[in-house]
Amino acid sequence: MALPVLSSSAVKFRRVLAHFPQELSLAFAYGSGVFRQAGAAAEHGENNMLDFIFAVDDSVTWHMMNLLKNRSHYSFLKFFGPNHITSIQSYGAGIYYNTLVPCNGRMIKYGVISTDTLIDDLFHWKTLYVAGRLQKPVKILTQNENSKLQAALVSNLKSAVTAAFLMLPESFSEEDLYMQIAGLSYSGDFRMIIGEDRSKVQNIVKPNIPHFQKLYSNILQDCPQVVYKHHLGRLEASIDKSPEGQFTQLMALPKTLQQKITSLVNPPGKNRDVEEILLQVAHDPDCGFVVHQG
Repeated sequence: MALPVLSSSAVKFRRVLAHFPQELSLAFAYGSGVFRQAGAAAEHGENNMLDFIFAVDDSVTWHMMNLLKNRSHYSFLKFFGPNHITSIQSYGAGIYYNTLVPCNGRMIKYGVISTDTLIDDLFHWKTLYVAGRLQKPVKILTQNENSKLQAALVSNLKSAVTAAFLMLPESFSEEDLYMQIAGLSYSGDFRMIIGEDRSKVQNIVKPNIPHFQKLYSNILQDCPQVVYKHHLGRLEASIDKSPEGQFTQLMALPKTLQQKITSLVNPPGKNRDVEEILLQVAHDPDCGFVVHQG
């Protein structure tokens, strides 16, 4: 199942894409230049920078071709060549950004990530940097037939729903669910603690409920814990908060989040396996808080 390509015209974004080497496994635009946010400029973000992420199978070859086409986009790193740029890309979240790039009368920034690194983040939430962006509405511009990538994109959305269920009470609204999902990737973001707009998550969700619905409707319709009445725009949820129910959800979380949770509750020197520790967390009345901390 591919992520849905949102219906409004993507012509201006595809014109930007035409400036780059076309060997892309996935390309998407995201952020306030694409989707209206509450509190953003009334002109629908027309002056906002356009943000893109390009996933590529072979980063060295892609940067080599892009240096031939768009050498001016790169900082002084261009003098060190594509191998060095790719080695820099491998640090942190595994993504390399060129920013403040003029293109078609707009300023853009674009990040380049290897397809394998992206798949790893989507399945396991290794950093949640790009996976977190793909839990919110984005405008997919191109996506190839890589079945593992498609499976990873869906897995990431399912994991977001599972984590949100663990942090929400037994009953909640559809908007509550999307607020929780949109907040996942900000939970560990130091910028949200030291002063970036704390209402940012609400500003993202409220104007874009239909886009969240499009992204998550198939998953919610297949979820036994919710009754999703899409035609009424209503979600009726009754989440199993028993230890057994929470343990099942904890065991379905991405590997890295499971490891973070176990490191929070397992005292140093104790050699217990992940399953045993997650069973302890499932019995904890503060299970949702522990997941949030993870």
